[in-house]
Amino acid sequence: MDGKGFGDKNSFYQNLEENSRRLYDLALAKAKEAYAPYSGFQVGAALLCEDGSVYEGVNIENASFGAGICAERTAACCAIARGKRRFTAMAVAALKEGKQASAPPCGICRQFLGEFGQELLVIFGKDREHLQRYPLQELLPRSFQLEEKP
Repeated sequence: MDGKGFGDKNSFYQNLEENSRRLYDLALAKAKEAYAPYSGFQVGAALLCEDGSVYEGVNIENASFGAGICAERTAACCAIARGKRRFTAMAVAALKEGKQASAPPCGICRQFLGEFGQELLVIFGKDREHLQRYPLQELLPRSFQLEEKP
């Protein structure tokens, strides 16, 4: 959960390609810890906060399917529970039957993350050499927003 050498938001963007790979590697390592006995689709996420701290999460399935949670929201909840509200980038990595797979965030995760800013850079791909990067606002245009936040 420390900065893992990414520095602040500006430092991350100065070496975007390599830092994207490093953040993806953290997500991929975390995917191995996912609890996915029903789908076998293990997902890990690594969320870089603007202060350089990193929070990781995994998908957690449940026999009552609606009770499961995605890796992206797990990572965000860990950060939010520590008082973080400003995020720079999130990498998402997945394993299906032990092989890497591409896993862009689902719609619920996109909406959830959008609560904390549309500028979040979302990184995903089938492996570290084929990463895609999108600002969250491109993945979820015209997301639901209340006129006023509390």
